Amino acid sequence: MPRAQIKDEKTYQKLREKGESKEKAARIANASAGSSRKSVGKKGGKSPSYDEWNKDDLVKRAREIGVKGRSTMTKAQLVKALRNH
Repeated sequence: MPRAQIKDEKTYQKLREKGESKEKAARIANASAGSSRKSVGKKGGKSPSYDEWNKDDLVKRAREIGVKGRSTMTKAQLVKALRNH
């Protein structure tokens, strides 16, 4: 049964089966619902890779998206948490 906040249930379910988080799967499914999946995949920011960010900026970004335990994480742990959120 489709949920109100999920616009492309089929894509959402496939992403969840691959192990993506609920939030990430919903973001991708909703973005692809309004346009073709190829164009969503081609979108992307001009921001450098998280590996190139300093730790303070990583902590700030983690705070913005609600990563728990961020204050005690190493830079590598922050990068991994941000990529998997």
